[in-house]
Amino acid sequence: MAYVDGFIVPVPKAKLKAYKAMSIKAGKVWREHGALDCKECIADDVKPGKWTSFPQSVKLKKSETVVFSYIVYKSRKQRDQVMAKVMKDPRLKSMMDPKNMPFDGKRMIWGGFKVFVDVK
Repeated sequence: MAYVDGFIVPVPKAKLKAYKAMSIKAGKVWREHGALDCKECIADDVKPGKWTSFPQSVKLKKSETVVFSYIVYKSRKQRDQVMAKVMKDPRLKSMMDPKNMPFDGKRMIWGGFKVFVDVK
């Protein structure tokens, strides 16, 4: 069964162009190393909730938007292998530096998920 890494990121609207460029570069690296799919999705119908929501989860500021991203792998084992290669890839070194990130990495949420339901 497939495995998915998911991310929620607060991105300053003024830095969306830089974030997109970084995402395209990173996505190509992930795909070269074996990821099946990489998607970056920008908030469209995402409102603050009463108790919780995407904006609240990242302490969204008025000058930011929420980006939901995911990377799909064949399995957890394959994800771990891909991730080991990606983390050693020199093309990503500069973008992994928090000073170079076009978003606040301290407010990023991420995790790995086993696919529970796969409707085709």
